[in-house]
Amino acid sequence: MTNIAIVTGASSGLGAELVRLLAEGYFGPLDQIWAVSRRAERTSPRVRPFALDLTDPASFDVLERALAETPGGRVALLVNNAGFGTFGDFAAMPAPDNAAMARLLVLAPVELTYRALPYMAAGSRILNVSSVAAFMPQPGLATYSAAKRFVLDLSRALDAELGPVGIHVTSLCPKFMRTGFLDHAGAGDVAARMAGLTGFEDVRRVARRGLEAARAGRALCIPSADMRAFYVAAKLLPYPLLMGAERALMGLGAARGKRG
Repeated sequence: MTNIAIVTGASSGLGAELVRLLAEGYFGPLDQIWAVSRRAERTSPRVRPFALDLTDPASFDVLERALAETPGGRVALLVNNAGFGTFGDFAAMPAPDNAAMARLLVLAPVELTYRALPYMAAGSRILNVSSVAAFMPQPGLATYSAAKRFVLDLSRALDAELGPVGIHVTSLCPKFMRTGFLDHAGAGDVAARMAGLTGFEDVRRVARRGLEAARAGRALCIPSADMRAFYVAAKLLPYPLLMGAERALMGLGAARGKRG
């Protein structure tokens, strides 16, 4: 049997950290780690790079064919991590940006999970990277937050469906991290406001917490304590109230940043 971990968005940020931890044995024994990204490179003898654009449907055929051609191939872990976000009002954003976000954040996890499931067995795990943006609608991140809500709900449903056969699905919901995600247009201003409000999470810590939760078969992992409190509030309070509070706090964070 060949135990495989598949990580998308593996070239930088959280994905690269997950690949490093997997190569160090943090998740357990693995024969191969498939690092999927648009810019793929081999970083360890066990890392098999796949240079693929997951907004292209043909990419999933490549991965499915590779699984079929791997003797005794078993997907021990699938990490759906690839993604990007474009900041700004929906109507002001180029239509291709929103469409690409939807394909990468929504369709790619669905498609790759569907292709990988026949190669999973009891003990296999799926780690879907969502976000705290999934907890409530986010003006200025409308498509991104809606897509991450989809990932969160899909993960919960799949965990309920697959749990009886020993396959568990974890949704990982971090807050902003200092990664390439913030290189996109308009991200600098948002990052400054978020830093004043909540700070950033450490990428390696998020990666460790996510893998720990996946190994334990937990359905939800929110690494930071303040966002766990926010998650509870988002379930209990009307979202217009929360959105108003968030806007007020973001404005306060921006004002503090200017004074600093």
